[in-house]
Amino acid sequence: MSPLPLVSIIIVTWNSKKYLSDCLYHLTAQSFQDFEVIIVDNGSADGSLDGLWEKYPSLELHVHKLNENKGFAAANNIGARLARGRWLALLNTDAFSEKDWLSNLLSAVENNPGFSSFSSRQIQAGDTRFLDGAGDAYHVSGFAWKSYLDYPSENYGKETGETFSPCAAAAMYSREAFLEVGGFDEDLFSYYEDVDLGFRLRLAGYRSLYVADAVVKHVGSGTMGAQSDFAFYYCHRNLVWIFFANMPLPYLWLYLPVHTMTNLIYLIFYTLKGRGGVLWKAKWDAVCGLSTTLQKRRIIQTHRRVKSSDLVKIMEHGWLTPFLREYQLRRVIKSGMDKGS
Repeated sequence: MSPLPLVSIIIVTWNSKKYLSDCLYHLTAQSFQDFEVIIVDNGSADGSLDGLWEKYPSLELHVHKLNENKGFAAANNIGARLARGRWLALLNTDAFSEKDWLSNLLSAVENNPGFSSFSSRQIQAGDTRFLDGAGDAYHVSGFAWKSYLDYPSENYGKETGETFSPCAAAAMYSREAFLEVGGFDEDLFSYYEDVDLGFRLRLAGYRSLYVADAVVKHVGSGTMGAQSDFAFYYCHRNLVWIFFANMPLPYLWLYLPVHTMTNLIYLIFYTLKGRGGVLWKAKWDAVCGLSTTLQKRRIIQTHRRVKSSDLVKIMEHGWLTPFLREYQLRRVIKSGMDKGS
């Protein structure tokens, strides 16, 4: 048995042959090398794992194969239980790390002892002029989004600072904290599971830092597709469960009207656009699962170690905020074009 690594990098694969090789190649070039790589394969049928040990002999690779797709959440939990490192670095197969990515995350750990999870600066792999995210924002309505998604990378997301939660496409967590709160909620399967984990970590008293110089280039939804019915369904089902499981009292009741209103507006909007079938199913399944969610809530809130008022301060506010993001983005891009003309 080799000495314990400081970091365990967990990569979940599902028919990811198109990206996995590039992901591992970039890990071989990391300036910090005290890590193991744990690949949890969700029943791939595309030969994703063929020849990896021969191609990357310098990496300490461990592969755990599953017979079926158990989802992103369950697969990462398996990886976390197999991990031997003090820190868990989660990396999507379509996220390609710059050489100082891991080194800069660990520097942030050393310089910010009050934080237990860390989010990377994600730049769009297909067009590096734009960001793919700079940590995750959470709105009091229960909706969440990647901060600065599609904003110009030259001007935005360049400052390290606190974020609500990391985007798990390229994030690092204290293994102790991760396991303490139970890891990912496997009932979520995929999408928003990182927001849920970040919420529970905050309830338990842990904070999250966005690290501007920990950079990856991210394809984004390279396996499922950003606009697929699969992603659409799980995002909109899961955000309801996360709100009811995690929002502390009295804010659950205070923000329930904005949660309800926002969901109704999205239902009407996407029904008019012809995507109502998937969205109505997502919301119906969310309602049907609320009894289980409320059982989880009792356990989660019992372990809360922060004041509710302090937690809500880090959230996004404003009834119209979820709907104005596209308008704000257009203003930013137009402003940049005007300055360049």
